[in-house]
Amino acid sequence: MSVSVSTDNPLIAAIALLGIGLFLFWWGFKMLKREKLIEGTPTSKIRSIAMGPVEVYGEVVPVSNILLKSPLTNNDCVYYRFTIQELQQRGKHSEWVTIKSGTKSVEFFLDDGTGSVLVDANGAEIDISPNLTAEYGGLLGKGMPDSVKQFLTSNKIDFGGFLGINKQMKFTEWFIAPKEKLYIMGNAGDNPYVEEGSATKGVTDVMIQKGESEFYIADKSEQQIVGGMKWKIAGGLGGGGLMVLGGLAIIFLYLGVF
Repeated sequence: MSVSVSTDNPLIAAIALLGIGLFLFWWGFKMLKREKLIEGTPTSKIRSIAMGPVEVYGEVVPVSNILLKSPLTNNDCVYYRFTIQELQQRGKHSEWVTIKSGTKSVEFFLDDGTGSVLVDANGAEIDISPNLTAEYGGLLGKGMPDSVKQFLTSNKIDFGGFLGINKQMKFTEWFIAPKEKLYIMGNAGDNPYVEEGSATKGVTDVMIQKGESEFYIADKSEQQIVGGMKWKIAGGLGGGGLMVLGGLAIIFLYLGVF
């Protein structure tokens, strides 16, 4: 999405600057809270996790080989998300417009070598790197993988353009594959698939799921997550704060306050 702000009226530009700055500052503060929460929560061994907020790190194991197929690359996975964008003309300018997107997950086990626990990723903030980021255009179908063409065709998405020139399209896909290492901070609650009192091990009757505590899944280690957050915090709080001050200064000058 592109945002254009008119510079003809400095007051409008200042209000826009103030709004963006406030959002960045809020986002930076959110990252700061998450960083403190992650650093202050010890990573639990799965075999000894207790009910309530929990932090674990381990390898993805499918439940009875129940897997999804990622829609654009046709890979086995337990979670996927995708967006398809098309470059469209908007007056004198062009912008990327999302024409289709989707997400889906199935439950999976996380195994850290001491045990495994069931995970329901629904409702989690999933912070993973994209597995596919590609842009195609030009001659019809040129360079576009067959799996992408098949998905577009089956979903009745026209990718042809004028005189056989392919529309300019951008594809992004994220997925979590079996054996992938994940960091998970969530709520260890009751496993609804295990009858009360029938579990042979305590962890069998536990499922990590959305609760009142933060639910966050990443494909990085705790050290990598915290390291990346420091830059986000600095950018959000520092950059957002400067934009707020700049916006307020322009507004006060415009109104003749000083």
